[in-house]
Amino acid sequence: MRLSDYTTLRLGGPARRFVQAGTEEDLIEAVRAADSGGEPTLILGGVSNLVVADEGFDGTVIQVATKGVDPGGEPGLMTVAAGEDWDAVVAWTVAAGLAGLECLSGIPGLAGATPIQNVGAYGQEVAETITSVRTYDRVTGQIRTIPNERCGFGYRTSMFKRDDARRHVVLGVTFRLAVQSASAPVRYAELASALGVEIGDRVASPRVRSAVMDLRRGKGMVIDAADPDTRSAGSFFVNPVLDGAATRVPRFDAGDGLVKVPAAWLIERAGFGRGYSPGDGARISSKHTLALVNYESATTAGLLALARQIRDGVRDAFGVSLTPEPVLVGVTL
Repeated sequence: MRLSDYTTLRLGGPARRFVQAGTEEDLIEAVRAADSGGEPTLILGGVSNLVVADEGFDGTVIQVATKGVDPGGEPGLMTVAAGEDWDAVVAWTVAAGLAGLECLSGIPGLAGATPIQNVGAYGQEVAETITSVRTYDRVTGQIRTIPNERCGFGYRTSMFKRDDARRHVVLGVTFRLAVQSASAPVRYAELASALGVEIGDRVASPRVRSAVMDLRRGKGMVIDAADPDTRSAGSFFVNPVLDGAATRVPRFDAGDGLVKVPAAWLIERAGFGRGYSPGDGARISSKHTLALVNYESATTAGLLALARQIRDGVRDAFGVSLTPEPVLVGVTL
């Protein structure tokens, strides 16, 4: 089983063993069995955010395929199984008149991966609406329910991402959404412009979802088999957060005297424009500078060589070290 069949980059070699877990019990048992045998384990929950070595993975790969959306005991509360398709969940909430996830439309991957990365886009993050995350703790062997305040959410991170060896396997995520037809306040300037509204305005959630999908398509960020620019892992680099006093580039307040700097701005001004390619099948997207794509028969090694070239160029030009956003499996930057 080649992992390239599962990653949005269409890159990655074979897995030594592959297990599909269709129920929560199957998922826990597969993880327990691999752990008890000392087997290296890769859990496929967010294949849109994986860069896998050309050599593949010498261990057990467990694909999360659990399903279920369970409305809670009160309006706006719902628990989503880890294996549910994320965009389908967002679409369901919008159709049901629930607000709080509409700006996260079109993001590929599974619901269980969203708290790990604290998925965010266009002014929203899942951390704002998650009440708790249910996990299997691989150290204690117990099922735990971790409240939001203990999840360690930060910009594109959480305790689940930082934990050594991915201690927690996400089983389900509980959200509390607003019961209303209007969206949450629009916070992102590009989205506000597309909607023709002011920052802070509310509009119908279906309008927000539609506008977000259009914006993402224009950047090659909605999976389309006919568009090679969508064979990517999304944004490859995280927007760096720096000391505001030392920053001479465009910035956004990140609190505590820190600012967030657009990685795309740094990349472009370091000499790497849209469509840039070293000629080995990997390139920068022609639509979005932050996305590195498998344009035609690239390899993981070639993609990472391009990433290193960009990282080093930005560091030489600005003294800023870019950090990769995808999970690297069997490779390093």
